[in-house]
Amino acid sequence: MRFAQLTVAVIAALGLSSAMAADEVVKFTIQGGIAAGKASTRDKIGDDIALYFGSQKTPAVEKKIGEWDSNRTSSRRSQQERCEIAFASAIIALQNRARTEGGNAVINITSGGGESSTSEFTCTSGRAMARVRLKGTVVKLKK
Repeated sequence: MRFAQLTVAVIAALGLSSAMAADEVVKFTIQGGIAAGKASTRDKIGDDIALYFGSQKTPAVEKKIGEWDSNRTSSRRSQQERCEIAFASAIIALQNRARTEGGNAVINITSGGGESSTSEFTCTSGRAMARVRLKGTVVKLKK
């Protein structure tokens, strides 16, 4: 009986690791993701909440409101399209959070496991789905 359970556990672990091996971490441009989010016919990336990626210089911060994660997926056709739509969706969620909390910007936006870039975002892409995780700080900038 134990041998059978061990065999099933080994087979399950092998199947899981081969499924996970299909995931690939890729990078795409922030501008491509923003463009995809502005071209969307449903929710769109707005211009009312400013976005600052990585170490981009920002105007003076009047009030720091809080830090939030946004984790989104997409199942579009091409890998790039899946990643850009997931990115746009994550940005829209951060902008919505800023609106809800009374902020006018999201700063220090990082992707993946906290990777800071002013030009690229990280996407984990599998055979049929992509995931983008962003983290940013909602603030009220001085005008």
